[in-house]
Amino acid sequence: MSADTAPAPEDAEPTAGSGKPHSPWRDLLALAKPNITMLVLITSAGGLWLAPGELGWAGLLATLTGTVLVVAAANTLNCYLERDSDRFMARTKNRPLPAGRMNARHALTLGLTLALISIPLLYLAVNPVTGLLAALALVSYVWVYTPMKQHSPAALLVGAIPGAMPPLMGWTAVTGRIEWPGVVLFAIMFIWQLPHFIAISMYRRREYEKAGIVTLPTKRGQATARWHMIAWAAVLLPVSLLLVPLDVAGWVYAGTASALGLIFLWYAVDGLRASNQGKWARKVFLYSLIYVTVLFAALLVDAGPYRLT
Repeated sequence: MSADTAPAPEDAEPTAGSGKPHSPWRDLLALAKPNITMLVLITSAGGLWLAPGELGWAGLLATLTGTVLVVAAANTLNCYLERDSDRFMARTKNRPLPAGRMNARHALTLGLTLALISIPLLYLAVNPVTGLLAALALVSYVWVYTPMKQHSPAALLVGAIPGAMPPLMGWTAVTGRIEWPGVVLFAIMFIWQLPHFIAISMYRRREYEKAGIVTLPTKRGQATARWHMIAWAAVLLPVSLLLVPLDVAGWVYAGTASALGLIFLWYAVDGLRASNQGKWARKVFLYSLIYVTVLFAALLVDAGPYRLT
């Protein structure tokens, strides 16, 4: 058996590798998946900015700190659970655990410690609603979504729940209640993730198959995956506009969301005639990142100012 396919020891000690040495601190940061954490912070800050009411500096700091820590906990525990399958994917094989640079027990301890700090912090220093939402996000991501990926493409729907939670948590941090604008923010992020991750699973299909992860394209075929992407892109457009009648945003946002949504739908429909499905799926994936970034930027610009006391 080659080095690429040999099972990793349960608690392998870090081993020296070729090339540039990795800093232990950089490896610890990698477990938290900083790119994902940054996106979560942006969407969480969006909920904070849009929610009516006032939140002091202490509450703001507690919310952002708790959110970062709970996301880091979820990502670290995810890295621990997927340390074997990560070895078979180009984008994950160099993470600290599959590369053998870190003891798996250390990652598990770190993830559990972060969870034990972040949930009480949000529950006590912010409010119980936000703390409970964070706990739901952590549990659904680590103990439901992560193992479910090996068995069913429906894991995508479960995984979209914690991914959509940050803006709702930002809203509840200010209001202390789950209200319709916060629910719509949750819905936008939930629906956006579905074509986003379907696109990833299409252009990285072979890697997912090798890692034993069951996705929609591998389970039900590329054609079905394309139609699912079109359907979710079509649903995303009207849902994103619900923030206007709810008086959360105005016509600048409405125009931006409409244009972004129509372009997203066009990209999805274009897959019906694309000759290179992998290249097309990657374009959809890249556009989905532009979509969510510009959408939230327009939302923040077009909404009322967030006030600190």
